[in-house]
Amino acid sequence: MVSRLLIISIQPIPPPSSSSSSSLTSLHPDMILSLAAAMSSGGIPQNTTSSSPFDPSPLDPWLDPYPDPYPDHPGINTSSSDVPGRTYTSDLDLRPLTSQKDVSPWDVALCVTGTLIACENALVIAVLFYTPTLRAPMFILIGSLAFADLLAGLGLILNFVFTYLVEGEVVTLVATGILIAAFSASILNILAITVDRYLSLYNALTYHTERTVLFTYLVVGVIWLACLVLGVLPALGWNCLDDQSTCSVCRPVTKSNAVALAVFFLLVFALMMQLYLQICRIAFRHAQQIAVQHQFLAMSTTKGVQTLSVILSAFATCWLPFAMYSIVADSSYPIIYTYSTVLLAACNSVINPVIYAFRNPDIQKGLWLACCGCVPSNLSLRPGARTSSDV
Repeated sequence: MVSRLLIISIQPIPPPSSSSSSSLTSLHPDMILSLAAAMSSGGIPQNTTSSSPFDPSPLDPWLDPYPDPYPDHPGINTSSSDVPGRTYTSDLDLRPLTSQKDVSPWDVALCVTGTLIACENALVIAVLFYTPTLRAPMFILIGSLAFADLLAGLGLILNFVFTYLVEGEVVTLVATGILIAAFSASILNILAITVDRYLSLYNALTYHTERTVLFTYLVVGVIWLACLVLGVLPALGWNCLDDQSTCSVCRPVTKSNAVALAVFFLLVFALMMQLYLQICRIAFRHAQQIAVQHQFLAMSTTKGVQTLSVILSAFATCWLPFAMYSIVADSSYPIIYTYSTVLLAACNSVINPVIYAFRNPDIQKGLWLACCGCVPSNLSLRPGARTSSDV
């Protein structure tokens, strides 16, 4: 009752009249004392023009000092830190509700690239498998390279599936291990092909006796064993899932592991450049030693140098940006740089079948036989006549 009287008392007071004056003088002294006590305790704001809500008073428990700011929308979550001493509970979260993860166009591009890689290299493997005459050591290395690139393409497809359809730490480690093993095997097989080319020129007389099929299979086995070890390292604990601050540009690979793989690539690239320089020197020396066939050898040597330049340029263009970026960058860098460098590195697996397989006349004939059952007249199959340097 006192609170209601107080609210009425703050309304504008009309000019006093004789009747109102007599009624005020007739107030009981105890009531006047009660009004004064209520004003001193904060029941009535001293500044009646203030728009702030009334402070609570023991005399008016029905008055809410913190009214609901959204009376027409019940359930809106309001942080308790906005109003001291008041806690709001609600089941509604104001964060955007998305039933599906937004698909990145970069992931789509990687998935499409992986599909193209898988199709190209599956065709190369099929031709090598169904052509009995393609069993020389150089074709074994080409087949191993095609299988590595095929696995890389499947890894890119699985990475897309695991990212948007099957989420979890286990599948993330599986996709990461497949990609590390596949791309490492691709690089090492390219190095093995380069070494094979160098030996076919440096030891031309003893090449066919030293480079047997069994020896080539042993080399391929060592390559894949080393790459499988690299692939299982993330699953064995060499990852950054427990400590996000140690992540590299490619989660869940740690920064130290990414730097080690990048340095490994740079060493392989430096060795390839040295071997190709030696190949060019040997080829030019052979061209100068045979004067009768000087013109023919000069033309073939020039073509060979151009081919080697294309191989090195493609390999460096695709892998150098990603290797250098993995060394200098970490997970805090913009993700667009990671996507662009990874996509460029994946394009190397698209180029490899064209450089190492489809240019070979023997594989071309196998493709013609498999596709249309005929062989063009300008292609002739000469088993054993071609060397690794012709690939």
